[in-house]
Amino acid sequence: MSVLIYIELDNGSIKKTSLETVAYGAKVAELTSTTAVVLALGSAESTELEKAGHYGAAKVLHAADGKLDHENNLAYADALVQAAQLEGSKIIILPKSGLGDAVAARAAAKLKAGIVSGVTALPDTSSTFKVTRSIFTGKAFAVTEITSDIKVLVVRKNAVEIDESSLISTSATIEPFNPSLRDSDFQATVVSVEKADSELSLTEAEIIVSGGRGMKGPEHWQPLVDLAKALGAATGCSKPVSDLDWRPHHEHIGQTGIKVAPNLYIACGISGAIQHLAGVNGSKCIVVINKDPEAPFFKAADYGIVGDVFEVLPKLTAAAKSLK
Repeated sequence: MSVLIYIELDNGSIKKTSLETVAYGAKVAELTSTTAVVLALGSAESTELEKAGHYGAAKVLHAADGKLDHENNLAYADALVQAAQLEGSKIIILPKSGLGDAVAARAAAKLKAGIVSGVTALPDTSSTFKVTRSIFTGKAFAVTEITSDIKVLVVRKNAVEIDESSLISTSATIEPFNPSLRDSDFQATVVSVEKADSELSLTEAEIIVSGGRGMKGPEHWQPLVDLAKALGAATGCSKPVSDLDWRPHHEHIGQTGIKVAPNLYIACGISGAIQHLAGVNGSKCIVVINKDPEAPFFKAADYGIVGDVFEVLPKLTAAAKSLK
């Protein structure tokens, strides 16, 4: 028996959120006195997959079939179920994402498993099996007991703290895995993939600098971009900004856009409408810069700066550069 952890790959590299999921799964394996096994689907070098061992995985089942290079939740769910049956896994863990949620739901139905999405902490296994999950777009938490034999957990980013200095030197063993793929899973195929030009993915970024209508127009965005570059951060925006075409729509953060959970979220000239807060409340630390001291965002902020963004941002950029 083992805890099975599904990871997402991006051009053959393990996504950072998936490495966090491996660390989470390894801790669950410790709690349940089992081992952590990773499932990787699609093309990737062994040296990349071996990194899972540094985060606590004993081995990686690698299905290298080129048909799995493009995201396909039907085929991925079938492969996950077959891997779980092969390993006798009673606990299956996936990172929370659009793909992760879809694969988890299909796999849980096939396995007749209980499923909890939005998990934010390690399970309580002292008597039964209980997990804490985020509800109401992060405004509250619920403790859910799973009584089924097989359990599927979809884990939010930052569910566990990862101390890079404590990573182990052992590499995971790589085992070829050849799941039976059904033709019916490939009736729709990916013809091409066009990715955003931004250097950092919002869902993977540790730091995000985001702007709202307080930036006054697309021609005034450079101070925000300068701060993002100084911090090695991704850039985002509020919904009104993307609706006005000041910034590309793939930068839209919020309930109807991308939901993010960076270590640091800096909001520049964003009032803090509830739809935007729903997309950022998983952030570890929120800094708000706004000249309106009554802006709702200050109530959700860990730190607030009341001031003109065009005066504050250059000073923050200079300070960030001086620290480097």
